Amino acid sequence: MHITAKVDYAVRALLELAHSPDAPAKAEPLAASQAIPPKFLESVLADLRRGGLVSSRRGPDGGYWLTRPAAEISVADVIRAVEGPLASVRGERPEDVRYSGHAQALQQVWIAVRANMRAVLEGVSIEDVAKNHLPSFIDDLTADPEAWRRR
Repeated sequence: MHITAKVDYAVRALLELAHSPDAPAKAEPLAASQAIPPKFLESVLADLRRGGLVSSRRGPDGGYWLTRPAAEISVADVIRAVEGPLASVRGERPEDVRYSGHAQALQQVWIAVRANMRAVLEGVSIEDVAKNHLPSFIDDLTADPEAWRRR
């Protein structure tokens, strides 16, 4: 899985917003706090707004805020808002891809990949990361030395 800068920046921006749920946050301080290029962050915030994860208001009292509690926003929600489906094959959903001959079982592999990504990404909320209190299955997965090994 390739995690784009856009996804990384989107998650980091939401983590910052999760720490100030009572007041709108301006884009410039958000960008500075996470060393995100301000113009890029504006684009990311627009995607998050279209995806229903943040709201915004212009003006001196304006800024950005989460549309729902951070505990109700999964990392998968963020990825879908800024990049689209979690897994695709040549731009198609895995269940829509058809293979013939010896490649017929490949569709099941792609579906299994998506299922595993969902298990992790839907199981971790913005609040989990913001509070550094990750679900135990993350600890289990990262405790395996093979998880850290480059290949």
